[in-house]
Amino acid sequence: MSTHGMILFGHGARDARWKEPFTRLAAKLAAARTNDTADNDGGPVALAFLELMEPSLPDAIAAQAAQGCTVITVVPVFFGQGGHIRRDLPALIAQCQADHPDVQIRCATAVGEDDAVLDAIVGYCLTHASQHASPGDA
Repeated sequence: MSTHGMILFGHGARDARWKEPFTRLAAKLAAARTNDTADNDGGPVALAFLELMEPSLPDAIAAQAAQGCTVITVVPVFFGQGGHIRRDLPALIAQCQADHPDVQIRCATAVGEDDAVLDAIVGYCLTHASQHASPGDA
């Protein structure tokens, strides 16, 4: 049986507080995978960053490979498919695949490219607008 790891890949920032929602997202994903009967292995969930924060994507993949993951899915937590996703990420994935030939490394599209994510953001915006509407806004 294979163990399937997941890595949430973000840009990184100098301000440590920037990482907080990514940490919460990783915890929520790990809990969901543990409770999901369809995801039988409930493999590890980790964060990785392009720059300015640790761990790097190669380090995160190496850690999951060392934990016995035979499949790793990298999920770019970026809003769109900019240069980092079109250029930098494929090069990093290729490097990691060469370093870990026995691990199948998959890469999702940027989360912001998915309609379900956009629908969730629309819902958030509408909820926010209705909660903060003043009486004369009707």
